[in-house]
This record gives sequence, C-alpha cells and structure tokens, in this order.
Amino acid sequence: MRVSARADYAVRAAVELAVVPDTHRNAESIALAQDIPQKFLQTILCDLRRAGIVASRRGVDGGYRLGMPAKDISVADVVRAVDGPLATVRGERPQDLSYSGAAEALRPLWVAMRASVRGVLENVTLADLAARKLPARVRRIAESDDAWRNH
Repeated sequence: MRVSARADYAVRAAVELAVVPDTHRNAESIALAQDIPQKFLQTILCDLRRAGIVASRRGVDGGYRLGMPAKDISVADVVRAVDGPLATVRGERPQDLSYSGAAEALRPLWVAMRASVRGVLENVTLADLAARKLPARVRRIAESDDAWRNH
C-alpha cells in the first residue's frame, strides 16, 4: 500500500488539532508544527472540512478545530476524506473486479488486502495518536520484528 503525501499530511494535521481539541488553530501554525507546505495544507483542510472532520471559523479567533471528538475519527476517515477509498486496483474497488483463468484468485486477494488495511486504519483514532498510544492489536503488529524488515 502506498500512503500519499496528501494522506500523510492530512493525518498529521488532524492529529495536531486533536492534541488541543477545543482550540481553533490557523493553518500557518499547523503547517509550522508539522512541517507541511502551507498552501498544500489549505487544500487538505478544505477536504477535511467538507468531510466534517474539521470545522473552521473566520476572524481573529478563527482557524480550524476538529469537527467531532477525536475518539470518533479514525485514521481511515481522514485518509478517505483526502484520497478516497483505502484500497483500489487500477482505480476500481476490489469487489468490482473480475479475473479469469490463472488470475481468478486475485480478486479475493485484493479484497483481503483491503480488509487488512481497514483492520488497522479503522481501529486507530485521532485520540489514540494524540495520546501517542496505539490500540493493543495494532501495537502488536507494529512491534513484531517482521513489521520492520524490508522484504
């Protein structure tokens, strides 16, 4: 799986907001805190606002804050808001594909891959990341020796 810069920046910005959930932050302060290009961040924040993940307010005390509690926003929600579906094959959803002959087993393989990605990203919330504590199941996966080996 490839995580786009857009998705990486979106999650980082959302976690930055999750650390101080009831405070409005301007895009410049988020960009500086996370070393994200501010212009790129502005478009990402617009996508997150459209998805309801962040809310914005104009004015001197304005800026961005989370649109709902951090515990209710999964990493998958953020990634989908900026990149669309978590796993596609040539831009199509795995269940919509059709293969024949020797390649027939690919469809369930791609569906299983998507389920694995969902199993991690849908079970980690912005609150988990803000607290710097992954759920036990995800932590066990990340702590395995094999997870850190290049293959």
